[in-house]
Amino acid sequence: MGYAHEYADAVLHRGRVPMEPADFVPDWPDAPRKGRFYPSAEPYALPDGDGLFDAPAAAGLLPAPGAAADGGFTLPLLSAMLKDSYGLTGRRLGVQANSDLPGLPLYTHANWSRGTAGGGGLYPVAVHWASGPSGPLTPGLHHYDVQRHAVQRLLTGDVTARVREALGADAPARARETDQYLLLSVKYWQTAFKYNSFGFHVVCTDVGTLVQTWRVWAAAHGLGVAPLFWFDEPRLNRMLGTEGGDESVFAVVPLRWEGAGRGAVRAAPAGPDPAVRHRDLERSRTVITFPTVRAMHAATVASATERPAPGALAAAAVRPLPKDGPRVSLPVPALPGVPVRRVLRSRRSSFGRFDATRPVTAAELSAVLAACAATSLGGEADGADRAGEAQEAGAPGEPRSGPLVRLYVFVNHVESVEPGAYAYDPDGGELALVVPGEQGVFLQENYFLANYNLEQAGAVLVPTVRTEAVLDAVGGRGYRIAVGTAGAVAQAFYLAASALSVGAGVALGFDNVSFVERLGLTGTGEAPLLIMPLGHERPAPADFRHEIA
Repeated sequence: MGYAHEYADAVLHRGRVPMEPADFVPDWPDAPRKGRFYPSAEPYALPDGDGLFDAPAAAGLLPAPGAAADGGFTLPLLSAMLKDSYGLTGRRLGVQANSDLPGLPLYTHANWSRGTAGGGGLYPVAVHWASGPSGPLTPGLHHYDVQRHAVQRLLTGDVTARVREALGADAPARARETDQYLLLSVKYWQTAFKYNSFGFHVVCTDVGTLVQTWRVWAAAHGLGVAPLFWFDEPRLNRMLGTEGGDESVFAVVPLRWEGAGRGAVRAAPAGPDPAVRHRDLERSRTVITFPTVRAMHAATVASATERPAPGALAAAAVRPLPKDGPRVSLPVPALPGVPVRRVLRSRRSSFGRFDATRPVTAAELSAVLAACAATSLGGEADGADRAGEAQEAGAPGEPRSGPLVRLYVFVNHVESVEPGAYAYDPDGGELALVVPGEQGVFLQENYFLANYNLEQAGAVLVPTVRTEAVLDAVGGRGYRIAVGTAGAVAQAFYLAASALSVGAGVALGFDNVSFVERLGLTGTGEAPLLIMPLGHERPAPADFRHEIA
């Protein structure tokens, strides 16, 4: 059993045994920025994508079988996806129950909204665009500046052949036949300053939420996003100038570019790799290194180039539910045709605004559950890449991994569904009863904070992953896959709720072990990773329209 197993166990039990350092207190006045700051790198403004056709989000959340995703990106499309996912799109000023409410009116404490959810609202992921000759910009490495919706060129010159080499000769063909890549790097301190050793877990969820936003956005526009998680991570870190374990590349997303042919691409020139000289200017005067975070970084980098065999994750897939016991049939899942940009920009956390007087309908619950169950990180995380390539070549399809996430539902106030805890069966569209009776007291007693009134939520969804089975199947790097998949489910949950105009929230601060015991999961290896309350909000909540002030 490796260090990642020990960390997974510590995360599961942190509600009862605090993770070290147990006496850590965040220094909020000395907090880091929510983004990178390169003061000497010139920004180049990006188009906002307002003129693009805004496709319905449902096409990405509940994709039809065989839906085409073979289009190519353009600069307006890529720019719009970046803006809608991670760019700043508004300011949070609504009256709610979160602890940051008193400071929100102050500009220095402003909370800016983004289409993608972030653990603790910290947003530690940075997006870098490695652009080659087929793209619209001077070839180089560009950083996406979320505050200004611009790119900053950090390095001039085509490095995409070196990125391809870092991906490995066994990378999927679509990754080897392009010269456009998005690199997602994570700065540990940006989250660890608040969560200390738990911060590694949180950044994994953040990568998953962003990847899921891109997958939904791209699918709605007939495009494909399939990230890679196995590659020469230290080499890409050196290229970005982020050596030392403080920041690291977690995922690489190859982009098919419109007008660029598929086929042979140039090999990397001889000689050492170039490296970015610009450095992120840290705001914090004191930066603390947490040994647990460093150890997890080392554990997940150790096998970075050892891409698992297709179907390796099948051993960690969810197991079939028992057929016996009471079941409740749900309506056929359907989402309204709300444009994806509107869905992303209306996404928010409800924070104490749930109101039980208006129950969630069974149709609403069915749609949200189906969207969550259809979620994965995609690409090599579920075996889709090589299976697809085999089919294109006329060979027998290589095995795909089954779903890694099981969804449980604590029903409080749902029309036509009795209160109780249920397991969701996506194949039959049914809820299988696990624990009958009222659940509100249990939910509130096992939540650590005061910003959600869980007993007022219509339902609380709980995704579980067999984390240790994932680690056994693909090694320590699988921790990023297991927790990132839960993050992707959380983002799908938010977007489905937004499309339905239903309130939603996602929380990390709960007693995981109590949920294991309540749901009878002892011995199954299933680990509850999030709680996700769903419900209608109180009518006419107090808010402030900053954009017309």
